[in-house]
Amino acid sequence: MSAAADTATAGIEFDADRLQRHLRQALPELEGPMRLARIGGGQSNPTFFVDFDNRALVLRKQPPGELLPSAHAVDREYRVLRALAATDVPVPRTVLYCDDRAVVGTPFYVMDKLEGRVLSNYALPGIAPAERRAYYFAMAETLARLHAVDLAAVGLTDYGRPGNFFQRQIARWTRQWEASRTREDASIDRLIAWLPANLPAGDQTTIAHGDFRFGNLMFHPTEPRVIAVLDWELSTLGHPLADVAYNCMAWHTGADEFEGMQGIDLAAEGIPTQAEYIAHYQQAGGCAEPVTNFHLAFSLFRFAVILEGIAARAKSGSAAAADAVQVGAQAAGFARRAVALID
Repeated sequence: MSAAADTATAGIEFDADRLQRHLRQALPELEGPMRLARIGGGQSNPTFFVDFDNRALVLRKQPPGELLPSAHAVDREYRVLRALAATDVPVPRTVLYCDDRAVVGTPFYVMDKLEGRVLSNYALPGIAPAERRAYYFAMAETLARLHAVDLAAVGLTDYGRPGNFFQRQIARWTRQWEASRTREDASIDRLIAWLPANLPAGDQTTIAHGDFRFGNLMFHPTEPRVIAVLDWELSTLGHPLADVAYNCMAWHTGADEFEGMQGIDLAAEGIPTQAEYIAHYQQAGGCAEPVTNFHLAFSLFRFAVILEGIAARAKSGSAAAADAVQVGAQAAGFARRAVALID
């Protein structure tokens, strides 16, 4: 008989012993009792530490309840992580994927747990000012490496639809807004009208992470070096400047809006300007096309709709984090900032 699971019950909505039986059958080398704990924070796919005496793992699953079409596709996360394992993009090593809902209630995958630091605040309060530029530039270099991946070589040419990315994405997030909206928003209405009428030229296609930011990077325990890009839930084939503009939203938001940097003396704090950051990304081999207010407004619009989805899940009781109501309420602010860029 296997050892009983030691479970930190907060946020565990499935039978831990059933999971343990599945893992021991798939990975017979596991030793000792399973220790399961939910990783705090985040609004996407619920994530858990799954530790044994001789192995440390991480499990990601879909949230419970009714989901929007194409949302929370953990099978796609698993696929892209496996594909990128042979590239110079740092990702955790995958272990297994399971689509049997009888195990934890939803599909899930398991990957190796890495030891490092996640620095979610763009002000980098725990890093000395003299060292902060190195962290920013490591992030820029990692994004450039992702956008340089040969899609055919890693078997991801069908990971999304090539071409017309912004046009298709505006339509998609408009549909998502209509599916999840909890209120009226004149700023969102303005963006839905303006964005498709102002599409930029250029149609490059790369892997697009979709949520590339400090909070989804793991750094080496002591060095300014990215050891893993995390949370691939929104990844697809897309235009690289969608990632770059999203990555730059912190220069356009305040500290109370997902830890942005407006109001910070960048030079005094050792933080590069947005222009310096983008230049470093380009010098590292990233997309050479300019980032415009269209790209930034699109990213803020998209994020506003994502936040509205969190608000909708909070209203239905299926949100992934306890602060979902407060997070979802910020959707209106991001939409207003997007409109300010285009007016």
